[in-house]
Amino acid sequence: MSDLLPAAPEAANTVDARGSACPGPLLEAKKAIATVKMGDVLEILSNDPGTKDDIPKWAGKVGHKYVGHMIADGYDRIFVRRGK
Repeated sequence: MSDLLPAAPEAANTVDARGSACPGPLLEAKKAIATVKMGDVLEILSNDPGTKDDIPKWAGKVGHKYVGHMIADGYDRIFVRRGK
């Protein structure tokens, strides 16, 4: 996905899935989304290149909103707003 953010939104929780290969980051995000309130943002840290595609697809399927991502030093910061 190409939704590169200029600044990070405020995240209610962060999941550090760096070092985890697919589907690990997605599974971590699925578990962690329940830890944030509806309308709040979950941040997923991942260095697996497929995560930038997997997270937006998952979010759209289950009623959450993919906010975008940022590139950090060797990993991506991916943001999802809880929708349900």
